[in-house]
Amino acid sequence: MDTFDLLKRLTETPGPSGNERGIGDVVAELWRPLVDEIIPDRVGSLLGVKRGVGPDDRPRPTILLAAHQDELGLMVSRIVEHGGYGFLRVNELGGVDWRHLLGQTAVVHGREPLVGVLGGLPNHMLPEKQRNEAYNEETLAVDVGLPIDRVRELVSIGDFVSFRQPLRKLLNGRAAGKALDNRTSVTAVTLCLEHLQGRHHTWDVIAVATAQEETAYLGAYTSAYAQRPDLAVALDVTHGKGPGSNDSHLLELGSGPAISIGADSHPAIAKALRDAAKGLEMTVSLQPSAYAGGTDAYALQTAREGIPTGLISMPLRYMHTMVETIDLSDIERAGRLLAEMIVRLDDKFLPNLREELMQTDKRKDNGE
Repeated sequence: MDTFDLLKRLTETPGPSGNERGIGDVVAELWRPLVDEIIPDRVGSLLGVKRGVGPDDRPRPTILLAAHQDELGLMVSRIVEHGGYGFLRVNELGGVDWRHLLGQTAVVHGREPLVGVLGGLPNHMLPEKQRNEAYNEETLAVDVGLPIDRVRELVSIGDFVSFRQPLRKLLNGRAAGKALDNRTSVTAVTLCLEHLQGRHHTWDVIAVATAQEETAYLGAYTSAYAQRPDLAVALDVTHGKGPGSNDSHLLELGSGPAISIGADSHPAIAKALRDAAKGLEMTVSLQPSAYAGGTDAYALQTAREGIPTGLISMPLRYMHTMVETIDLSDIERAGRLLAEMIVRLDDKFLPNLREELMQTDKRKDNGE
């Protein structure tokens, strides 16, 4: 698959958090030739099951791959009238940065899709206390260009609003657009499944395009609970370096995927990913995390009695904006890394994982 074309199709398909049906249909179409079974679940996630090789009567361990398919969006909160025309006030779905919304185009998912613009008064016409401040839900409105009666006929309070922004190629193998958080990871999982077509793997693979990560981690909680995998790996984006960012923990675009270590990741999964990267002679970064949360990894590792979970992240500039920017090579490398880890999993992995934890506990008991 061409990475840019795949990413373009995914990012340009609407799927605001809580209304993932459209993007789920596209993911199902992409995954159907690559897996043995497609399962849409009750909350909007999409699961693709690729079975490992081996006797059918032998219990096969499973690894779950989670990449959230929802994107940031808006929700209609009020319908207001001015001069006989209807305008929509909106609330955010997820961590929307209001500073970037003025002048954006959007689609209101009412009784029929309505294209509109997010507009607001010029700075000098705002009340003095609101001047030079970021626009917000009280100073921005969606204008669909229709009379108030028609707007009330087609739009209801609670209707979803998605952003409308094409994916654009940049120089040096990069791309910019909306919803790269986290269609980037859905792309990486798709490339992983494609790599696995010609590889021998004994573990069953459950790929999940999860719902509502931006608002509740819902799809990760429910899919992990329902599928009860032996291991899990979440894929997401992480803040990339750019002008003004001096944090040494931020990553350069094009530096390869990052493997989380610390609170977000089980040490055995992090090691398995590092070993896979070494086998591929692939450059990766280690991303220490003292606190859990912020991705589906948190929901996966706390599901049921606990699921050993890893986290792969790809550096992204301008997160939660309409010009999120990614290096396509990072997506491709993340897909290869994930596939390599999966083919290396064998029947000894889980017993060794448990044995290593027991040895760690014994060393602690002995004061070592």
